[in-house]
Amino acid sequence: MPLYRDIEPYDHGMLDVGDGNRVYWETCGNPRGKPAVVLHGGPGSGSGPYFRRLFDPDAYRIVVLDQRGAGRSTPPASAYGTDMSVNTMPHLIADLELLRQHLGIERWLVWGVSFGSVLGLRYAQTHPAAVSELVLTGVATGSDAEVALLTRGLGQIFPQAFERFVGELPILERAGNLAAAYNRLVESPEPEVRARAARAWTDWETATIPAPPRSVKRFEDPEFRMGFARTVTHYWGNGHFLGADEAVLRDAPLLKGIPGTLVQGSLDFGNLAGIVWRLHHAWPGSELVVIDEAGHNAGAPGVAEAMVAATDKYARRSESSGS
Repeated sequence: MPLYRDIEPYDHGMLDVGDGNRVYWETCGNPRGKPAVVLHGGPGSGSGPYFRRLFDPDAYRIVVLDQRGAGRSTPPASAYGTDMSVNTMPHLIADLELLRQHLGIERWLVWGVSFGSVLGLRYAQTHPAAVSELVLTGVATGSDAEVALLTRGLGQIFPQAFERFVGELPILERAGNLAAAYNRLVESPEPEVRARAARAWTDWETATIPAPPRSVKRFEDPEFRMGFARTVTHYWGNGHFLGADEAVLRDAPLLKGIPGTLVQGSLDFGNLAGIVWRLHHAWPGSELVVIDEAGHNAGAPGVAEAMVAATDKYARRSESSGS
């Protein structure tokens, strides 16, 4: 797999973004290189060292952060007392702008995976002058159809797991927005109710992985599991705080002039909603790369190669333009 070498950050810090939140960030690679920011998925997954290896460290100044409540940012979403009302899409976008200005960056390439692609797209639509290019994988747009597919629609493919998943909910909660129903459970004042709901949510996410082995090691950590389930259900149960359904698709023409590469596994269940194809056709100048036999996994063979090829291409583009 043509990943770049392991590297360590040359700088890091905690940025006070307001509302009692401090966001962890780090920079690595070439301090004078082309700026790029990495947006992790989940929401609530946190970042990791793997993402750094998708960029040529001699060509890029790589900025990695943990979004509000995730990873090393504080306070953690896993803590019951953490106020989730100040963790919304507008807050995350404002955090990115604050970090960009804090680091003295004029424009940066935005890389995102899964929820990070939703955040990256919305950020580029609201701050196009700050985005030089987009590289996205496990592409999502935060629409109601995507949430309904991943929570209810996949029940037709995984009926036994779905029966267990829905069975954890009160009977009157089983016909509506399942993410919102689970969010009410993980916000329960009863610790046992919260813990059981978080476990059931991550069990469902694990069960819907397209191919064996169906296991996610980080879900075995109770603290990570709680923070992840709480954040995902918070966003999925509230329309990703986008203001309108299909807002990202509606505003895709605003991305005109921003080059972008969409790297999508052919086995990514998100494809069943047709979103990535609709986005590609509505976004002038975007490139869609479909990787056969890969799912919703930024580390899958073929996916990693395509992302490295994209970041290499945009590094060369920057050099040729003199920017």
